[in-house]
Amino acid sequence: MVDRLNGKVVLLTGAGGGLGAAQARLMAKEGATVMLANLPEDPIIAEGKPPTELWDNAQTVVKEIRDAGGKADVVALDVTKENQWETAVRKTVDTFGKLDVLVNNAGIYYHAGLLDHTVDKFHQIVNVNQLGVLLGMRAAVPAMKGAGGGSIINFASIYGISGAGVSTAYQSTKGAVRLMTKSAALEFVGDNIRINAICPGMFDTNLFESSVPREAWSPLVDLVPMKRFGKPDEIAYGVVFLASDESSFMTGADLVIDGGYTCP
Repeated sequence: MVDRLNGKVVLLTGAGGGLGAAQARLMAKEGATVMLANLPEDPIIAEGKPPTELWDNAQTVVKEIRDAGGKADVVALDVTKENQWETAVRKTVDTFGKLDVLVNNAGIYYHAGLLDHTVDKFHQIVNVNQLGVLLGMRAAVPAMKGAGGGSIINFASIYGISGAGVSTAYQSTKGAVRLMTKSAALEFVGDNIRINAICPGMFDTNLFESSVPREAWSPLVDLVPMKRFGKPDEIAYGVVFLASDESSFMTGADLVIDGGYTCP
């Protein structure tokens, strides 16, 4: 099936990472015009790679989309900076005429026990994972009102649903994203703006590889009923669904994609 997103303009954050790149490619394949946003040089570590590498990856994906006949561009964005959000939304609208879909995909992970958490790390992860989502929604809503509506997709996590016994700061941000999603969904439902959350389980991405010690991988896989990690495209298909009109009666919902992890 193709053209599920035909005519829609998407702004996607964290586009240079594994999950972001998979989403950009699939949305473009389904007919969307995609503005890929990523850190260019900021020192915050994203997915365990230097931001310059992620920025280069985003530019590579833009070229791939264009070479395949699609429309895409790239914009520098630190999701913790209010003025950069305003610039990213403005560039999207100026370049492609409107904004229909925002995907708040950017995020960082902190794998540590509670007693090992530091205040600096806590503020860093809250700023990226939680404040970044709030700023993104706030920047996108006026543009979506001007377009007659839209879809915002926020990345939460299974660790925003259930406890993990580790990474308390990370879990706090993902729980917050879920409830911000539900609150904003009710606030803007009258504007034809749908706001939903994706809750991924354990996925084979650079973020996981760089953040979780190798010796912890097998025990984590054992917790997944399907006995494997997810693949980036398996998240991307969920994002396409929430971005498309197929999900037109969904708002304030959690789309859990976790191989059965949250079932028990």
